[in-house]
Amino acid sequence: MTATRTPGVPAVDEGSLISTSPATGEEVGRFPVASADHLTGAVARARDAAAWWAGLDFAGRKHRLLAYRSLLTNRLEELTALMHREGGKPKADALVEAIAAVDHIAWAAQHARKVLGRRRVSSSLLLKEHTSYLEYLPFGVVGVIGPWNYPVLTPMGSIAYALAAGNAVVFKPSEYTPALGQWLVDRFNEVVPEQPVLQIVHGMGDVGALLCRSGVDKIAFTGSTATGKKVMAAAAESLTPVLLECGGKDSMIVAADADLDAAAAACVWGGLTNAGQTCVGIERVYVAAPVYDEFVSRIVDRAGKLTVGAEPDSDIGPITMPSQVDIIRRHIEDALTRGGRAVLGGAEAVQPPFVSPTILVDVPEDAAAVQEETFGPTLTVTKVRDAEEAVRLTNNTGYGLGGAIFAKAGALDLARRVRSGMTSINSALTFAGMPSLPFGGVGGSGFGRIHGEDGLREFTRPKAVVKRRGPTVLAAATFDRTEKTMAQIVKVVRLVHGRSR
Repeated sequence: MTATRTPGVPAVDEGSLISTSPATGEEVGRFPVASADHLTGAVARARDAAAWWAGLDFAGRKHRLLAYRSLLTNRLEELTALMHREGGKPKADALVEAIAAVDHIAWAAQHARKVLGRRRVSSSLLLKEHTSYLEYLPFGVVGVIGPWNYPVLTPMGSIAYALAAGNAVVFKPSEYTPALGQWLVDRFNEVVPEQPVLQIVHGMGDVGALLCRSGVDKIAFTGSTATGKKVMAAAAESLTPVLLECGGKDSMIVAADADLDAAAAACVWGGLTNAGQTCVGIERVYVAAPVYDEFVSRIVDRAGKLTVGAEPDSDIGPITMPSQVDIIRRHIEDALTRGGRAVLGGAEAVQPPFVSPTILVDVPEDAAAVQEETFGPTLTVTKVRDAEEAVRLTNNTGYGLGGAIFAKAGALDLARRVRSGMTSINSALTFAGMPSLPFGGVGGSGFGRIHGEDGLREFTRPKAVVKRRGPTVLAAATFDRTEKTMAQIVKVVRLVHGRSR
């Protein structure tokens, strides 16, 4: 007799990880749980594959990665249908995510040589007889631990850039979305069948811990701040470098001169897309007093029209991780208990596995709904004197991932003063889909970057080479140096560096 399982909650049965839909409870797939020996073998295979993959050089890797990009593009319908089945994500959201992932794969493949390839750099005046070279070499084997909320785009931001840089990858997808991880790896192996350049290991959090201790050369993790700290501690045992993309509590600042209709549209989408399960999603909104009432009216009107359900064409799907529902409920109830008001939704909006859009006002700044990551379709909207106060309050959490600013004047200056890794001006979340820009945070949101040139370099080690090309004129680095030589060197240094300019 099969035990009853909670829809969406991963379970291990006779050595297999079982994935089910959070909306319907339908079983999506079963995958073998990796043991310690399996992890050891996977990393050993990856090490051999990495040598082959790096030996293809940039052109060979580019050819294969672009073929992978094309394969995913031609099977978008299959991919997005699986995203809906396993995570409950509405198909429109799934399609946007998949397309962004494809774009990132292409950018990484097409720019790796320019960013990482060997180049000459300038030499010191006193070492002109040497030529200096700089290049970025792959680490070897990178372990990637992916999240469930964006199970395609987010891990691909590490996987594609690590592969383009010449590394092999061992990927541990979230236990909530193993079928999607397996699908992505299987498709890559169709394009690159020669060597296990991209492998997958399945399991719960303990398998992630094993991966951190498996001898990989770097770990790229996306998930909660609490788990990120555990990953870092495990990696520290072997001084394995880590990239951590953790939680966020992003804000939107709406200045008095903002285009309110555009701001309202971006706010509702940026806060409620993917049922609010977005690390860079808008969770707090600070609105200048002169436009506050009008802005609240507009977002309530927009959010109130959204549809919630398990249907593929719903605007908002289920909460993928069932335990997150309790956090969302706690944040809403705490805000209401402490004097906040729900102008849309409220406590009754929580109907597992769904949560309807909830907009809270008059919430104290020290409330959980303002200070902690909610990860649900909720927004706190706070009236402020001006954008200056909004920046101060925005920076008053331990997180620092993304954010948005709507203003016509002074927006760039405001963006620079927000303590975060990324900011959109007069849009929301757009930096995540921009392959040329680095993605990552500060503080409790982690460190390191995926995407862009920084994302490529993140998966490499800089290699500096100096090559003599002629005799030394003024020899300082030798025991054969003379007093006369040293006097000449001092004269040259004073000539070059002794005057302020």
